Amino acid sequence: MFTGLVQATGRIGRAASGVVLRWQAATVAWGPAALQLGDSVSVDGVCLTVAALLADGGGFRADVSEETLARTSLAAKADRGGWVNLEPALRLSDRFGGHLVSGHVDGIGLVRAVERQRASWRLELAWREADYGRYICEKASVAVDGISLTVAGCGADGSRFWLAVIPHTWAVTTLCRLQPGDAVNLEADLLAKYTERLLASGLRQRLPGAEPPLEQFSEPPLGQPSESPLTANWLHSQGYS
Repeated sequence: MFTGLVQATGRIGRAASGVVLRWQAATVAWGPAALQLGDSVSVDGVCLTVAALLADGGGFRADVSEETLARTSLAAKADRGGWVNLEPALRLSDRFGGHLVSGHVDGIGLVRAVERQRASWRLELAWREADYGRYICEKASVAVDGISLTVAGCGADGSRFWLAVIPHTWAVTTLCRLQPGDAVNLEADLLAKYTERLLASGLRQRLPGAEPPLEQFSEPPLGQPSESPLTANWLHSQGYS
């Protein structure tokens, strides 16, 4: 689990069974000494596992599945040695300054516009798969290449939205390198996805042991015998004896 607060940037390249990450030494506060085999690291918002530490201490190798490469921007960036955002996994003792980010990318976003404003940068994005827009609303959280950001505004269906990025975030992450047409990894707020799932499940079925819906007790049409759902078996199942 991550918070979306980037702690370093680095460059990504191809490896025989995945990718190699080399961090920019001047930006790394957690350093190679704090990283161990098996640790989780967010790489542009993708949760990867450290498979090997580089001998020179300048980075690590991570195995990446075909599924991950197909659903994220990592493959394209690795092919050209692109820059990525890095964040180690959250510890229980850490400050929680962003929002809950799982590192499981939902889909790709495309940069539509980058605009310099007086006190911030305006970044406009669009989901490549417009259906994911249902998870976006004004003032909601979204992870963009692993960066926790707040939605400043969005279209009616949420498929297109924009963010106000402060100068510090712009300078210390890869956002400053974005150009219209670039692809970014997007992860919607976990709360939105879980809420949708629970509500959908509630419409299909009720929890075990819950009382039957009120409509089960409605009066039958005239001329038809009444069949009460209050049977001995049902009462017994609810704990009555």
